[in-house]
Formats: sequence, C-alpha cells, structure tokens
Amino acid sequence: MGGIQGAEGRRRTPEGQEVNDVALTRDFKQTVADRIRRDPAFARALLDEAATLFLNGEPHTARLVLRDLVNATIGFEALAAETAKPAKSLHRMLSKNGNPTMDNLAAILGVVRKRLGVELQARTVQTA
Repeated sequence: MGGIQGAEGRRRTPEGQEVNDVALTRDFKQTVADRIRRDPAFARALLDEAATLFLNGEPHTARLVLRDLVNATIGFEALAAETAKPAKSLHRMLSKNGNPTMDNLAAILGVVRKRLGVELQARTVQTA
C-alpha cells in the first residue's frame, strides 16, 4: 500500500462538532527522509523553510523541520561531533518543546548549511 498511512479517530469538540483525527505514522517520516536523501533541491527547500519559520516567529515548526533535515542528512551523532554538543542535548533542542540558544541554533544551521553546500541569506519582503 503506497502513500501516507494514518490511524483515524473521530471525536467531538466541546461545541459538538465532529472532527476526524489522523495520526501520521512512521512511514510518513521515512518518506520525507528518503526524499531528502535523494533530492538535494528538496533538502535545500527544507533548510530555507526552517530558517524562514524561525525568522517569522514560528520556532516550534522550524525546530521540527530542522530535526527531520538533520536526521536525513548528517545525523545527530555527526552533528554532535561537529558542534561539540551531546547528541541527546541536540535532540532536545530540536524537539517540539526545545529551546536552543541562538549560538546553538547558529551552530546547527551552520553544519547543515555546510553539508548541503549552501549559504543562507535573509531578505525582507513587503507584506500584503
């Protein structure tokens, strides 16, 4: 069976509205990791997205995107060696509730950026 697999559950909100919950399985994460490994443009787009999310005030999502990128490219053990930070600490930093310092974030982004062979550039754009 191909595609994204999930476990569906139905529930009602306090207002009585029926909601379908779909929990993504590990297969989805593996699909993303496989694409990162085989598609350098996709990996670069995820790095760009993670940096943009951080800069635009969405650090929770940015950390999760960056975590997936680290897992699929350099791995946490190699990242630990290059940043001189314990792998377990790096995992925590890039978790949903992580809180990396700017220095740690810069170090992580620097290693991933170097691995992908890209530079990060910030620019401002006019909002609508």
